[in-house]
Amino acid sequence: MSFLKSFPPPGPAEGLLRQQPDTEAVLNGKGLGTGTLYIAESRLSWLDSSGLGFSLEYPTISLHALSRDRSDCLGEHLYVMVNAKFEEESKESVADEEEEDSDDDAEPITEFRFVPSDKSALEAMFTAMCECQALHPDPEDEDSDDYDGEEYDVEAHDGMEVDTTPTVAGQFEDADVDH
Repeated sequence: MSFLKSFPPPGPAEGLLRQQPDTEAVLNGKGLGTGTLYIAESRLSWLDSSGLGFSLEYPTISLHALSRDRSDCLGEHLYVMVNAKFEEESKESVADEEEEDSDDDAEPITEFRFVPSDKSALEAMFTAMCECQALHPDPEDEDSDDYDGEEYDVEAHDGMEVDTTPTVAGQFEDADVDH
């Protein structure tokens, strides 16, 4: 695949939080091989034993999660969805995409799955991803700065009035229900 490049792995200077050897990388269902996953504050990288791999910048990562579905042929893994196209395209796949994607505004999506040989490392991998992703908030998410762990105040942000009168037990028991 043409997007695989040779580059040095991230080190302490880039805020390396986790290095996970013997991790299989899967791109949109196609195995790329086994290598080392590097979770750093600056980027998420994977390199195989020959030194070829890829790096993902956190702003392009739209979702990361742990998949605990053991019925999946991969088993438990770290799932990462990226807003970018990474596959090498053939003429046939481009024609198929044009037929399938009539929405011109749709962003390309690529799914990566990282399957470590040591399944006990998954939780630490996910935690490291959360920490690094938090350092790179989505610039298009207007509400991300408003949430500070407190309850969201609708009136202050949306101008709506909210009835905060508490309900009384049995208050609506005699209401007619039309189905």
